[in-house]
Amino acid sequence: MGVPCVRVPREAGEETRQRLAEANLVDDGYDITVADGQLYVPVTDSTAVPSDLTVVEADPPVREGQTMPADALDFDPSYERIGDVAIVDDDDDERAQAIADAIIDSDLPVRAVLNRASKVKGEQRVRDWDVLAGDGTEVTHREYGCTFDLDLAEVYFSPRLATERHRVSEQVNEDERAFDMFAGVGPFVIPFAKRGATCVGTDINETAIEYLRANAERNGVSNRVTGICGDVREVAGEYEGWADRVVMNLPHSADEFLETAVRLAADECVLHYYDIQHENDLFGPGERAIRAAAEPAYDVTVETRHTVRSYAPKEHNVVLDVRLTR
Repeated sequence: MGVPCVRVPREAGEETRQRLAEANLVDDGYDITVADGQLYVPVTDSTAVPSDLTVVEADPPVREGQTMPADALDFDPSYERIGDVAIVDDDDDERAQAIADAIIDSDLPVRAVLNRASKVKGEQRVRDWDVLAGDGTEVTHREYGCTFDLDLAEVYFSPRLATERHRVSEQVNEDERAFDMFAGVGPFVIPFAKRGATCVGTDINETAIEYLRANAERNGVSNRVTGICGDVREVAGEYEGWADRVVMNLPHSADEFLETAVRLAADECVLHYYDIQHENDLFGPGERAIRAAAEPAYDVTVETRHTVRSYAPKEHNVVLDVRLTR
């Protein structure tokens, strides 16, 4: 079974490696190799690699002297890493424990292994975890030059959205005013603030907002980030007509908050609207909902229709970048 690798011309190798490292995507269990003028950088999650990079399967050597979890098992285990914690998703308790033991006994820089014990649930979008090895559920995650502390058992966070967050943050200009309606621990507002934007993030999860404020301090942008615990619909009145950019990353029910997003919008505002839809009509429901909420007070221009990732059979997580002009 091949290993997913980013393939780039050798002369672009170091720049690409640094870019992937900032996104925490380099798989340090394998060597980076060169063949026929092309560099192959092993990656941990091919779905999170930026779309402008080419991912191929290759057979890089295991880093010399480094033991991997598969070395102790009779199968190639599936797991992902966030910070120094490994996450497995296996309903077979014995198999999950065997994977955890193999990970801990390997040379991977992992201090704990967790198994997903429930789906994301409730208003605060958290899940239950079984701690299979090590201690605790708090992690430090790094992506694209930002550092985030968080507790996986207390807040919602998806490392697989790193590339999408970076795509959006690259659009942010200095001196913008940006509002994240469901901000979590700050993975949108903190990179926005690092680009010079003034940011407000709201969330109903008090623990998430505490982490957001601490992460803003840690990343040196606390003077440009305001974290507010509460329902954004109750907060919006203080920021009516304020936002040049609004993020709505609540894909199962963002449509219920569109009237609030329109209240937040300045005379010109870019709205990033996330949705889960069937492949037969990925973008239509979201666009119709946005137009119903914003028109005729605003002209609505869809600038980007983008599929973020597969969510379920025939369903996809998508985003609409929409410009509202009063």
